[in-house]
Amino acid sequence: MFKDIFKKSKKKKYVTVKHMKDNDVPEGIMVKCPKCEKIMYTKELQENLNVCFHCDHHMALNAYDRIDALMDKSSFVELDAQVETVNPLNFPNYEEKVEKDKAKTDLNEAVVTGSGTINGYKTGIAVMDSRFRMGSMGTVVGEKITRAIEHATRNNMPFIIFTASGGARMQEGILSLMQMAKVSVALNRHSEAGLLYIAYMTHPTTGGVSASFASVGDINLAEPESLIGFAGRRIIEQTINEKLPDDFQTAEFLLEHGQLDKVVHRNEMKEVLTTILKLHNRGEA
Repeated sequence: MFKDIFKKSKKKKYVTVKHMKDNDVPEGIMVKCPKCEKIMYTKELQENLNVCFHCDHHMALNAYDRIDALMDKSSFVELDAQVETVNPLNFPNYEEKVEKDKAKTDLNEAVVTGSGTINGYKTGIAVMDSRFRMGSMGTVVGEKITRAIEHATRNNMPFIIFTASGGARMQEGILSLMQMAKVSVALNRHSEAGLLYIAYMTHPTTGGVSASFASVGDINLAEPESLIGFAGRRIIEQTINEKLPDDFQTAEFLLEHGQLDKVVHRNEMKEVLTTILKLHNRGEA
């Protein structure tokens, strides 16, 4: 549907270093691409939205960096930043693990929600961050996304969710699984109000997240080579007793089989979303 709207522009900024070990890379100054193993300057890589200059591999992009790259300057207003996780099932050592992730990421949870503008078009947004408990969906993640969708519905705004998740959070058991239905109900009410929902899948989008709100967008987008699926490849192969294709559960495989509308290069993210929002604009921008 949105194929070839924009042309890619590739930069080639990298350092070729032979026989370099991981511990030889100066910490914080340079980054090695996990795919092609080229060495790049961290600052230049960040300016390219963590996309490798050589092989185009899309490395993880944290929630606030994605928001800064996408939303108009000073337009983003965060919602529910103060909401924090408790330990509803008294799972051993869970609170300690959450505190470690807070310190590591400067986040309270695995999703950042809010609203703002993208090239002038108002939209609600939720961005999951895989650095926090592997982006797993617990009660706070589900609650924050639900509140953000309800805010968008009340204010007649489209909504975008960037997914990055290992699935439901095991330490919260059935309470985590309940978030699948809760978020989906909020999205259904958003749809009944005649509003647009864009599901934008990044690496990885798996488990309960892929089986719920990541799969029900009016428009479904994904980043190149993202892992998208419910159960793991090995489990599926053992269950059906068949060897799966090498590209199974990749964004490109899903696009080929009609489950995505477009695979979007990260450098085209804002342009593509602007085009979609413009096409669906109801005159509020």
